[in-house]
Parts: sequence; structure tokens; C-alpha cells
Amino acid sequence: MIVYSIFLVGNMRKINISGNWKLNKTASETKELLAELTAAVAGATKTEIVVCPTFVSLTTARDALQSSNVKLGAQNLFWEESGAFTGEISGTQLKNVGCEYVIIGHSERRQYFNETDATVNKRLKAALNAGLLPIVCVGETLEERESENTFTVIENQISGAFAGISAAAMAKITIAYEPVWAIGTGKTASPAQAEEVHAFIRNKIANLFNQQISENIIIQYGGSVKPSNAFELLSQPNIDGALVGGASLDAESFAGIVHAAEKIEG
Repeated sequence: MIVYSIFLVGNMRKINISGNWKLNKTASETKELLAELTAAVAGATKTEIVVCPTFVSLTTARDALQSSNVKLGAQNLFWEESGAFTGEISGTQLKNVGCEYVIIGHSERRQYFNETDATVNKRLKAALNAGLLPIVCVGETLEERESENTFTVIENQISGAFAGISAAAMAKITIAYEPVWAIGTGKTASPAQAEEVHAFIRNKIANLFNQQISENIIIQYGGSVKPSNAFELLSQPNIDGALVGGASLDAESFAGIVHAAEKIEG
């Protein structure tokens, strides 16, 4: 496998730690968790902190996050603004309820709900049009990694997701590299493995857009991130944060990841 490396001097990218709650927590549980979390991370100043509850808990979360340093995000959106699309939700509706961020193209959306690079692209454009900050997920399966197709898969996902996206819009986008084989499995890509793919992604963005955008774009790692491995992962030159699953459902664990991020030298 080819090694890609970009070592940046004077990196000013802010670390972004985002929690994807998936299909977990009722509204009352959301209120309780966020009360604990906001108190635990109140002193964090170097880290952008985001939580993404279920749709039905967004208003509860918005109210719980008032006057805190934690931002609100959603887990998905549809590409149309309104119409006969039962069960869907638009970017404008998310923005109206108080969301700043939205996750797009998570591997579970691809696996269970037939998301494709083309629909990721449509959702991304809708999010940007609504004034949301997208977190666009990419990542390979275990089979794709073992057959040494990781870079081909990632390149295709990035090219498809960002087709027709302007350079100016890229400044609002976060990329989350989530190796599918490490999501919810307890397995984690080694810091070297994760860094290699992050550097490849940054090179790809430079080729598609320009070096400045490549140097400024935030690239998160996701896949069984927890307090015990967060600092080593976040210390890599091209890893700018984490998209956290299971550990984000526990205030102490999620705060531990944030505290690890706060220790990274900028």
C-alpha cells in the first residue's frame, strides 16, 4: 500500500469532536445526558464539540445546550425542501430547530438505506443550501481493505460526494474517515493506518480543489474512538477530530475524548 503524507506547518485547524448518537436516547434521557456533558466540558476552549441526537430529541437537545459550548447536529437530511416524502426531513427544518451540523453518508446509511455517492452528493448540496455545516463520511469495508482497495474506494467516494461543489463551499465541510470494519466492533485503525488514509484524503482534496482548501479542511477519524486511544489518534498530523459513536452516549467517556483533544498542541 502506498504511503501518503502531508505534514503541515502552523496548522490552525480546530479539533472537532462530534457525537453520533444513532438510534439511542429518549428525549428525557437526552436532557439528562446533556446536563452531565455540558458541565463536564464547560472548560473546553480549543475543541469544537457537537452532539447529533435523533430527530425527535433535537428540540430537547437545543434547549439543553443553551449557553453551553456544545453545538447541535443531526444525523441525516433529505435533498428536497418539502413535498410528498413521508418520513423525511429537510435542511431548512433542521436549521430552524437549531442545528448547525448534519452528518451525511454514514456507512450505516449506505448499508441499510441504500445511500450512494450520488445521493450523498444531493444531500450535501441541500445541507449547504440550508446553511448547515456537513460532516461527510467515507470509509472502506474489511473486504475492501484486505483486498488493498482502500484508496480506490475512498477516492471514488470523495469524487462522488464533492462533484459540483465549489471551492468556497468546501470551507464549510468536514470529512469523517470511518473504516466500516472499525465501527461498533471494538476494533480501531492504528494511528498509523488512520493517518495514512487521512493524508491520502488531504492529497485528494488538494488535487480536486487547491492546497489551501486541503490544508484547512477538517478530517475526523471515526471507529471505536474512546478516551484511552483518543490522544494518540488526535496527535497525528492529519487527524483533526473524531466522529464518536458508542462513547458519545456516556457523558464521562465523551468528555474524556474532548479532554484528550484539549491536550493536543495546536
